Amino acid sequence: MSFLALAFMQRALVAALLSGVMSPAVGTYIVQRRLSLLGDGLGHVAIAGVGLALITGWAPTPIAIAVCVAGAVAIELARQSGRAPADVGLAILFYGGLATGVLMAGISGRGSGVLSQYLFGSLTTVSTSDVVVVAVMAVVIVTLCLGLAPQLFAVCADEDHARSQGLPVRALELCIVVMASVTVAVSMRTVGLLLVSAMMVVPVAAANNLVTGFHRALLTSMGMGLVVSAVGVIGSYYWNTASGATIVVSAIVVFMVSAPIGSWLTRRRSLRASDDPIVRTTGGGPDPRCAMTRHDTADGGADGGGVPGRTRTRIGDAGDEH
Repeated sequence: MSFLALAFMQRALVAALLSGVMSPAVGTYIVQRRLSLLGDGLGHVAIAGVGLALITGWAPTPIAIAVCVAGAVAIELARQSGRAPADVGLAILFYGGLATGVLMAGISGRGSGVLSQYLFGSLTTVSTSDVVVVAVMAVVIVTLCLGLAPQLFAVCADEDHARSQGLPVRALELCIVVMASVTVAVSMRTVGLLLVSAMMVVPVAAANNLVTGFHRALLTSMGMGLVVSAVGVIGSYYWNTASGATIVVSAIVVFMVSAPIGSWLTRRRSLRASDDPIVRTTGGGPDPRCAMTRHDTADGGADGGGVPGRTRTRIGDAGDEH
């Protein structure tokens, strides 16, 4: 494969693969919290970090991470205190970050055109230091997403129930926001700040079409992110297209293919359930695609007073029963 002979392609491929695993891992919790557009808002505020880096002459990636995390934490704290609704906070991230970044790029004398490589991704701009930063952040974030899966899932599913179980809900919510911020900032070289949100949502949606159970959906989405990132980077090299756009289009194609397959699997599970003598005796059964839509309560019942559309689960049981 001739493209691997090029040093910049090697760096771009490694960075894309790491981002492809990291983005759906965080995106699983973002989707569960019904904040699918959070990545877009964080991408816009990261533009302000890029603008600040252009003014100061510092490396863009660390500055973008710092600014993105600071902005996201401020909005999350305001949301938790009740001072700003979630949609207002996202609007502030969208418009304030984008306007500040463009303004700073103009002040730096580089013009807003220089931002395009960060908005849509550029393979040739991935440096060795970028790969190191992405690798370290990917290890940390994936470890947290997998290691804290029961606690994070409980918070995303039902905050009140998680709080009653003694979980530090505010700290875990901030952890999700910070992980999302870092993921967006370190993915700007390969996917781009305007498109990275798609990698946090589309593979998760495709995985939910195919599998049931939270852990299975989490791992499947990470695998899909890995595959589409590789396809997107390689395709962008041969087709001479933007890497971010190619990666996202590949992910959307996977989602479109998964939709009819998911429908077929749902019908198959329904037929199997209808053939179960226990289900026939009780007169019905749970929807086999309840992974992210219908959930049991902490007491194991389907109608135990839980919040509609949310999961109530005992801490430590946030695996495949939810």
